[in-house]
Amino acid sequence: MIRCLIVDDEPLALHILEDYISKIPFLQLIKATTNPIEALTLVQEKGIDLVFLDVQMPELTGIQFLRIANGKAKVILTTAYPQYALEGYDLDVIDYLLKPIAFERFFKSVQKAQAVLQPAAAPLQPEAPQQPKQDFLSDFIFVKTEHKIQKVYLNDILFIEGLKDYISIFTPVERIITLQNMKKMEDALPAKNFTRVHKSYIVSINKIDSIERSRIFIGEKVIPVGDTYREEFFKIIDGKNI
Repeated sequence: MIRCLIVDDEPLALHILEDYISKIPFLQLIKATTNPIEALTLVQEKGIDLVFLDVQMPELTGIQFLRIANGKAKVILTTAYPQYALEGYDLDVIDYLLKPIAFERFFKSVQKAQAVLQPAAAPLQPEAPQQPKQDFLSDFIFVKTEHKIQKVYLNDILFIEGLKDYISIFTPVERIITLQNMKKMEDALPAKNFTRVHKSYIVSINKIDSIERSRIFIGEKVIPVGDTYREEFFKIIDGKNI
């Protein structure tokens, strides 16, 4: 069992995570608390394996908590504020969950934690499909994230979201955050597969499930089509209509 602790100053957020944890057989909830000082004591004394940690708390922020805990337990950050993502990754968090947190996304995150904390028990991940040799250099990109450079297969990308000085690359299994700007990313992607639809969004054309007026649906994500990009986007779509 992975021994868990929830730290959040919002009681509703505590209840949601308590419910999610109760559904995962390899997680054991030791404590859910709104008091980060109490939580630090538990991390120091009780052998906590994994902390679900809010970032914005009045007495002690999640980032301060991470620095004081100094690696005593693995951490998954939970917050409504994406601007803390890169700082959290610099402090070696396992994952970064943006509120409101869907159970599917929560489950993927705890699978990452299981792979770190219980590598023998973690389910094997499917191998990436073999790429045709002639397309080898055009089938993936490398992005800098955390303290590493990560390979991202283009076929895995659902959409890309820009947020100030960094972007998020969304795949079916993870969200990859990298310091980058949208223009440079747009230029790096093949135009036959990806198109800019908004100042903050690039979408994979073949991952679009449906379009309703000026809204694109990719899974549960709804992406707006900006006025600047509408005409060019619908030209691409019209070219694929039958």
